[in-house]
Amino acid sequence: MELVEAKQKFIETWGKLGSEWGINRTMAQVHALLLLSPDSLTTEDIMQALSISRGNANMTLRDLIGWGLVEKQHRAGERKEYFFADKDIWNVARQVAQERKKRELDPMVKVLNELSELKGDMQDPEFKTFKTSVTDINKLAKNVNKTLETMLKAEESWFWGSLFKLFK
Repeated sequence: MELVEAKQKFIETWGKLGSEWGINRTMAQVHALLLLSPDSLTTEDIMQALSISRGNANMTLRDLIGWGLVEKQHRAGERKEYFFADKDIWNVARQVAQERKKRELDPMVKVLNELSELKGDMQDPEFKTFKTSVTDINKLAKNVNKTLETMLKAEESWFWGSLFKLFK
C-alpha cells in the first residue's frame, strides 16, 4: 500500500469512527486530514483533498474549532487562514469527551436531577417505577460524569494505569 492510499484509507476510517463519536463524517474526515498533515492547511487545500464545497469546508472547520479540535492560524503577510489539528491523540480524546459531556451528559444530568425531586406516593406502582428508574439512571449518569471528570483532569499514563488496576 502506498502512502497516498494509506492516508485515504485512514481518512475514510476516521470519518466512520467520528460518526460513532457524534461528529458527522465530513467533520471527522477534515479532522483526519489535518491530523495527518505535518503543516497547517488552507480551506482550499482541504476542499481539494476531500472534494468538498467551500461552504461545507467552512462550516466543518467552524464546527471543529467549536469542538476545540482545530486551531485557526494566520501567517504574517498572508490573507489566507490556515488550520491545524493537535496531533496528541490523548488530547483529542479528552477534548471529544469534554464536548460530548457538555453537549449530552450535562443536560441529561440536569433533567434527571429535576425529575429526582418529584414527590409522590411510593405505594403507587407507576410512581414507584418512575422514581426508581430515574434515581438509578441519575446515579449511573453521575458516576459516568465523575469518571469523565477524572479522565479530563488526568495525565494519560496515570489514567490508563488506574484503569488497568481496576481490571486486575
